[in-house]
Amino acid sequence: MDAGRDDRPDRGGDDGCARPTVKVAPSILSADFGNLAEEVGEVARSADWLHVDVMDAHFVPNLTIGPPVVASLRRHTDLYFDCHLMMSEPGRYLGAFRDAGAGGCTVHVEVGDTGALVDQMRSLGLRAGVAVSPATPFSAVEPFLDVVDLVLCMTVVPGFGGQSFQPEMLAKVRAVRRAVVERGLEVDIEVDGGIDAVTAAEAARAGANVFVAGSAIFGHERPWEAVEAIRAAAGAPAAPSA
Repeated sequence: MDAGRDDRPDRGGDDGCARPTVKVAPSILSADFGNLAEEVGEVARSADWLHVDVMDAHFVPNLTIGPPVVASLRRHTDLYFDCHLMMSEPGRYLGAFRDAGAGGCTVHVEVGDTGALVDQMRSLGLRAGVAVSPATPFSAVEPFLDVVDLVLCMTVVPGFGGQSFQPEMLAKVRAVRRAVVERGLEVDIEVDGGIDAVTAAEAARAGANVFVAGSAIFGHERPWEAVEAIRAAAGAPAAPSA
């Protein structure tokens, strides 16, 4: 199963640029970890990906999960696992996340050695992503657009869930989308932080096509409906029933 791509039609952003299919990726950072498998099961039929935030208490001040939890979740769902590694030394763990069931990993350009990390992900058979924090300019990620599958533009400061969306980050999303289109690349553009139906629509118009949402989904009484609301707001058709 190729969970990283699909063949639904492209849709344009507010600058007229085409973009890949919209995908909604619930973030388990906001799920109830005491009932994690059940929480994931509630979104599995409506979500496209599952977003896994990994924090090392060094690159960011918070500490979350590692490969053992990913491996445990893999036994409960075949969703594509989109692992966002907020870590100072992600290269030490890429193989472990691959073995645990990750489909792709995203590393921060701020940690350095980005080219080598992308090569390592490729060699492991992972889809390769690079993330850029709010304070980091587009120029930091621009050299890697030709070699990655995904660019994650953080719309909050990485490290904690529940933060408010920073609309000024949409300028960076537009810059990434413009460069991707100009080069004829197939690169997913992901946004993460304060995403709900309203902000997803704003980010979609800027050119994003992958929407990570935590509290807006897992804090909803019917999380599967929240997934569909975000997808609808971003302008994509509903996911087919399993």
